[in-house]
Amino acid sequence: MKALIINPLDDVAVALENIKRGETLTFGSLSVTALEDIDRGHKIALRDIKKGENVVKYGFPIGHAYCDIRAGEWVHSHNLKTNLGEILEYEYNPQPVGNSAPARCDRTFKGYRRKNGKVGVRNEIWIIPTVSCVNRNAELIAQRAREAFKDVGGIDGIYEFKHPYGCSQLGTDQLNTQKILADLVNHPNAGGVLVLGLGCENNNVQEFKKVLGAYDPDRVKFLVAQEVEDEIEAGVQLIGELVEYAAQFKREECPLSELVVGLKCGGSDGFSGITANPLVGAFSDRLIACGGSTVLTEVPEMFGAETILMNRAKDRETFEKIVNLINDFKEYFMGYNQPIYENPSPGNKKGGITTLEEKSLGCTQKGGTSQVVDVLEYGDTVKEKGLNLLSGPGNDMVASTALAAAGCQIILFTTGRGTPLGTAVPTVKIATNSEIFKKKPHWMDFNAGRLLLGETMEKLAEELFEYVIQVASGMATKSEMMGFREIAIFKNGVTL
Repeated sequence: MKALIINPLDDVAVALENIKRGETLTFGSLSVTALEDIDRGHKIALRDIKKGENVVKYGFPIGHAYCDIRAGEWVHSHNLKTNLGEILEYEYNPQPVGNSAPARCDRTFKGYRRKNGKVGVRNEIWIIPTVSCVNRNAELIAQRAREAFKDVGGIDGIYEFKHPYGCSQLGTDQLNTQKILADLVNHPNAGGVLVLGLGCENNNVQEFKKVLGAYDPDRVKFLVAQEVEDEIEAGVQLIGELVEYAAQFKREECPLSELVVGLKCGGSDGFSGITANPLVGAFSDRLIACGGSTVLTEVPEMFGAETILMNRAKDRETFEKIVNLINDFKEYFMGYNQPIYENPSPGNKKGGITTLEEKSLGCTQKGGTSQVVDVLEYGDTVKEKGLNLLSGPGNDMVASTALAAAGCQIILFTTGRGTPLGTAVPTVKIATNSEIFKKKPHWMDFNAGRLLLGETMEKLAEELFEYVIQVASGMATKSEMMGFREIAIFKNGVTL
């Protein structure tokens, strides 16, 4: 099979291999001859489409024909344009949701249960700078501490999380920085945390504590660099205390209901919505059926597919939250006089994705078919078990950080073009095609491209389910092995 029709309503098929001009493709009683060369991952028209008509993929419009398109022609940016534009009004039209996916709820994972009841999948020591001025100091403390405590058992690593903010910020930007950093301080993957301040910054330790709230002084230590003679030596000493504290925690059997998993994609291609994203959606449904939680973000990549999520809202209040989530992000774009559809990226387009609607219809499949139980503001943490939506941009690092800050212990990250990115929590890279999986074995953890080679969704979903349990129980991801551990915080306002 050289091409795939995803939905019987579709006007296009997706090339699974490069198609040469003159080749005839047969789909049951339908045959179409390619009028030009078409690269794998790209679309071929199945019928004549008149200028202005909608083009359907996944059973939904992905834009309209910019000119007449003949059956057999390549469908892409030169002849397909988005339908997206203004802010819309929506009607609450709840649809029944079913979760028929088999759930292996008898399975457990080996996690670290913290004193506050939360469960982590790593027992790490984290250094969180309050301001960028001490980024290098945090790095030096971590380097010294890794060497000093390398023989101490029970600790999964000592890491610093540098960022460019913490001073010269106002209003929401300042609060966003504080909320994300506070969320990381409270994250259960950290057995101990050193908060490192400078002393004169806007987000100084005393101001930061107001946002952080209650904390365990045995688990969280504070150091203000300007108040000590040698902050590196003082920092290493405090890390020693944190290592001693964290070493008391041991892995124990924990129910799958304790898992919170983030859902993310980046470097998507024409296969993302066929393989990796629906596979992650199947995983999401399985975990939720076992009482666990998943979090879907990248709001701009919901545009064009938002009604699918709205119709799965658990009640009218949640529906209204989703409406606000979508329209607030559209207003953010419009406030800067930018088009809301300035997406997909050049890499997405090269991989076969043409419009934002097409990208969104593929992206939202990561949320499976489960009910949407809650909508989180940027910097909020998961409170309800089930599928949550989180406010955040499509940017890979900002969105991944937001997922970690929301309480996700693990992130499932699908990619067709490939990316080495990793953030504060284990990030599982799921390849949409076998070619990128083979080309970048040091980046990729799981190959969803096998779905294109005849393996079943049920089999791969079960494999991914077991794989995530192994990661939750301590197996390192490729990004962890390579040391990719970065964070990025959303910025929207003035820098002083």
